[in-house]
Amino acid sequence: MANQITTKSAEASFIDGIIITSNKSTTKTVDVSGGTIRLLYYESILNDTIKATVTFADTGNSVDNKTALEGLPIVGEENVTIKFRDNNEQNLNLTLYVNKVTPLSDDTTKSMVQLDLSSKESILNEKIRLNTKFTGKISDHIRDIFTNSNFLATEKEIDVEETIGEYNFIGNNWKACYAMNWLSKKAVSAENQKLGVSAGYFFFETSEGFKFKSIDGLLSQEKKKSFIFNQTPDSGGDNIPAGYDAKVLDYAKDNRVDVQEKLKMGAYSTRTILFDPFNCYYEVITPNAKEEEEKLKLAGKELPKLNPEFDIPGRNKEFSRTQYMLVDKGSLPDGSTKQQIQKSKKQNFDSKNILNQSSMRYNQLFASKCTITIVGDFSLHAGDVIFLDVPELAPETKNVSKENGGLYIIADLCHYISPKETYTKLNLVRDSFGRTGNHTSGKSLK
Repeated sequence: MANQITTKSAEASFIDGIIITSNKSTTKTVDVSGGTIRLLYYESILNDTIKATVTFADTGNSVDNKTALEGLPIVGEENVTIKFRDNNEQNLNLTLYVNKVTPLSDDTTKSMVQLDLSSKESILNEKIRLNTKFTGKISDHIRDIFTNSNFLATEKEIDVEETIGEYNFIGNNWKACYAMNWLSKKAVSAENQKLGVSAGYFFFETSEGFKFKSIDGLLSQEKKKSFIFNQTPDSGGDNIPAGYDAKVLDYAKDNRVDVQEKLKMGAYSTRTILFDPFNCYYEVITPNAKEEEEKLKLAGKELPKLNPEFDIPGRNKEFSRTQYMLVDKGSLPDGSTKQQIQKSKKQNFDSKNILNQSSMRYNQLFASKCTITIVGDFSLHAGDVIFLDVPELAPETKNVSKENGGLYIIADLCHYISPKETYTKLNLVRDSFGRTGNHTSGKSLK
């Protein structure tokens, strides 16, 4: 088990350096870590790249007897190297770039400056356009966009979960991140999803690199750490129950099931009408999440149980959303002229087995959400799975909640560092309700 994290770990962590390099001369640098008032670092499965915000006191003798803002000067796109570690010696070493400079206050001797920092790829994304044809698997397209010297050409680690089937498309002068998010909705995992049952990926960045992961792949991970929320002080670690890594300092839950909104988005039942203009083929497909629930990889025990009173009698298939699609057949085949003719009847995108399944899976994932605050823990990342236990709300009970406890995905993460304290705030989500594992293994008890 990982080192236990106690409330003592909430004390100020260590900022070993925030070094800003001038755009005019790479030999001219300034380290503002000594004057840093606040450092916020962000990761999210819903954001393409990582971000950070640094607020520091800019004294008048930082560079050539001038402030850093004027001496370097800081105007935008400056290279910023950040090194910081928590009280359990977990290190984060990042290279980010200035996206925005905001002077907060000024006087005759110093000023307060806030820097909004972004990763290199987020800035390159505004300059790079995809202007070629892509053929093959979607997972291969993602690698190509990241590594090709004509596109993002990143040197960071890339963790891509393999997809099945082939999908050909033309870049249409799109931005790289737009194209990868667009492809995410059309991808099916070779390992963690079954064609016709589930689909959909997330593309995001953590301090470890870029990730392209299926929804079910994220949900099927082993838990990274276990946390417990109760009203008992941890007494410097002495009162943390066995098997848990840390206490939760603050907890708030939020049931994200807005029934009407979920129905509008087709979270549980969506109808697709397919039409092939070449032979007038017409088909109506109505997959239902409940019928495929046993085949899905759920974080909790079951999908939300809706009231059967609203089932429409005499109707063969229930649906709350309708999508119309032309059959994508024979478009953009690869190979020689002869090979292209042979592939003229091959479907490029399998709408029947991917479109609805992807739409439903995205909407299911955010059914249950909670927000927790823990002492600073830099080993956690967006996309990780954790196990959370909270007390059951009942008179005179010491049991953990069988409804709200269990496995969650870290959707959003923020590390907060100041000269006095360090905290990590997590937004946790999952697709289902009910505690199905335990805090030691994190594995399902079903």
